[in-house]
Amino acid sequence: MAAEYALLVSGGSGALLATRFAAAALASGRVEALHLVVTGPAAKVLGHELGPAWAGARGFRDQLPVSDELRARILPHADSEIEASIASGSHRLGGVVVLPCSAGMAGALAHGISRGLAQRVADVALKQRWPLILGIRETPMSAILLENLLRLAQAGAHIVPPLPAFYLKPDAATALSTFADHYCLRLLDLLGLPGDDRGLRWNA
Repeated sequence: MAAEYALLVSGGSGALLATRFAAAALASGRVEALHLVVTGPAAKVLGHELGPAWAGARGFRDQLPVSDELRARILPHADSEIEASIASGSHRLGGVVVLPCSAGMAGALAHGISRGLAQRVADVALKQRWPLILGIRETPMSAILLENLLRLAQAGAHIVPPLPAFYLKPDAATALSTFADHYCLRLLDLLGLPGDDRGLRWNA
């Protein structure tokens, strides 16, 4: 059954992961709409890692390599758009993904702080007990961050750092792409969305 989801891009490194997840989620055939929020710091990271044309939610949508039909399902929002429908728990979402999730974003969520639309949507997911996935991008992790992540896990969030699956044994030329696709497949599993396995699962 199709539903609406939200992708919140915060200021951690790993912009590629956000793009690959967005494309994979839309390709699942179960995403009626993908609400997209890019924070100010995230826009800078997107511009640095992927190019200036990607900076911001609208740039992300326009540059994502998907069909026009799928692109039309991406609904970009400014982080300042606190009046957006997804700021309310009455607007039902099938799940919320924060990717990349910065330490600052995790800290805000762990303490109930909502200073923009991205933080508000993630906070709504917690209170509504919708699937909330945090793709935390920080290493090493301080005791403070670990405590924050524990609080979030206890509140129901999935803490899913993008760790490479070395058992897939990709060659050097395809390693980054393989690891990114495997990670996105794991996120789709947590959301109950179908994904293209393409040999990305453990098969002993």
